[in-house]
Amino acid sequence: MAREIKFSLVYREMWQSSGKYVPRVDQLVEVAPAIIDMGCFDRVETNGGAFEQVNLLFGENPNVAVRKWTAPFHKAGIQTHMLERGLNALRMNPVPADVRELMFKVKKKQGTDIARSFCGLNDHRNLRRSVEFAKKGGMVSQVALSITSSPVHTVEYYLDIVEKVVSYGADEICLKDMAGIGRPTFLGQLVAGIKKKFPHIAVQYHGHTGPGFSPASMLEVARAGADYLDVAVEPLSWGKVHPDVITIREMMKADGFLVKDLDMDAYMEVRRLTQKFMDDFLGYWINPSNARMSSLLVGCGLPGGMMGSMMADLKGFQGAINAAERAHGRPEISLDTLMVKLFQEVEYVWPRLGYPPLVTPFSQYVKNTALMNLLNTLNGKPRWTTIDKDTWGMILGKMGKLPGELAPEIIALAKEKGLEFYTGDPQDPYPDELPKFRKMMEEEGWDFGEDDEELFEMAMHERQYRDYKSGVAKQRFNTELADLKAKANAPIEVKRPVVEMPKFDVEEYARRYPHAVPVQAPVKGQLLWQVDVDDAGAAPVAGTPVKAGEGMGFVQTYYGMEELIPAVDGRIVAVLGRQGEKVDKGEIVAFVEASPEDAD
Repeated sequence: MAREIKFSLVYREMWQSSGKYVPRVDQLVEVAPAIIDMGCFDRVETNGGAFEQVNLLFGENPNVAVRKWTAPFHKAGIQTHMLERGLNALRMNPVPADVRELMFKVKKKQGTDIARSFCGLNDHRNLRRSVEFAKKGGMVSQVALSITSSPVHTVEYYLDIVEKVVSYGADEICLKDMAGIGRPTFLGQLVAGIKKKFPHIAVQYHGHTGPGFSPASMLEVARAGADYLDVAVEPLSWGKVHPDVITIREMMKADGFLVKDLDMDAYMEVRRLTQKFMDDFLGYWINPSNARMSSLLVGCGLPGGMMGSMMADLKGFQGAINAAERAHGRPEISLDTLMVKLFQEVEYVWPRLGYPPLVTPFSQYVKNTALMNLLNTLNGKPRWTTIDKDTWGMILGKMGKLPGELAPEIIALAKEKGLEFYTGDPQDPYPDELPKFRKMMEEEGWDFGEDDEELFEMAMHERQYRDYKSGVAKQRFNTELADLKAKANAPIEVKRPVVEMPKFDVEEYARRYPHAVPVQAPVKGQLLWQVDVDDAGAAPVAGTPVKAGEGMGFVQTYYGMEELIPAVDGRIVAVLGRQGEKVDKGEIVAFVEASPEDAD
């Protein structure tokens, strides 16, 4: 008898792989009946990842959103699932164990059935508590393997992780092919190995379409025994996101699998509503490049969703890099050539940093190191001159065990800097915090919420939760949306050539200080060298000492403050941004000349 392949609609992932936000709760409730009427889905990914956080950012209560969004699927008998990051839970940095445990209890009470848990390093120690907490909270525990392609990421490597997490109590396994670079044959072999060893374990495949492998991968994993496939719908399918359900369903059907019927009228309604939400406000934050696939992603292995931020970084560095090229009598580098050089540098850096799977946040660490290597080598300085604090945390084992061995030069550099490697449980340095947050909320007079869900949000995203409660988040979001709409509707201006030299010229400073390291704005917003100071002269003066990893200023965004972090110890030699002015993500706002010990 033919075997059935079931589909999961990754509606949350579609949006967050494309842009910054997900639909508002009223929009999610509007589209839910049409998704149900399509009739082909056994599961829908509703929340997790950054879902809660981005709701806070535009002034919505994520707890209300999750409850209302999951309710219609439960009524229809469709399972809902969420994504969480193991040690980091729903944010980018480690979370105390008691907050992690509360998360699973809250999400189950809110209507989420399945917890998809992954560790960016595939460290089973970071996954053990996720499995145990999910089971204790009454959820189905699905452990996601962060898939990549390297000499150390073998079938045996992944099967060893599966064996450990199953012993912890995991109910299901997901192949999280976050960059879509898993080779189809390899993925089929991995699924076959899982099914041979654990025939009772359900396997789900999640593969992005960026480099183009995922449809072939879906066919291979299905033939090998996979049970569920993650799919998308237009207008947010394909590109850097996920394959469309129509194509994958027809492919499975032609291969002899049983698949549920698909109501095309309902599909077109989901398609229409999704486009409507984009036209309403979400489309203003979607990068057009996310709609395109690229084979260039095969070599570097970077997730497609990073392309937008990466190009912003490159644009910020292009002036400084070309200044160095001219200083050495070399021709300037185009943005496309710079992109290829960065991809090549990622390929060089990645194995030497121990082959961390290129998934958030480790993909950012590898990319940032490669970018600084590129800038330094073009300036005649050695690789590894600039490694930021978070990347050192990964290197030293503070976030988990790296899959591969560090290169000898990285180990030597750590010893030279007097840094110590950590081999303990990554959770241990983060003590419980719920009592502290309970006290904070009592002092504010805030209710803990149904099933302690408001307490959970406060403990998980304190800064964003406070901005949501005060109304600042909604105000900032509305202001930025109005600005984006005004810019989109503004008449096109004919720009005339500027004769005078701008006051702050990136290339001029790059020429003047060829050995300095640029400091970039981490996000788009308002530059604040000092908080609550209106004086335009509030910027630090040349010669001011700074420390690597310690804030030297801020960028005010609609969701709060982001720090300006220098990558090296040294002194400020140039400040390019005025207090209070608008800056773009990746824009260079200062140059720091490294201390002699960092410059060697």
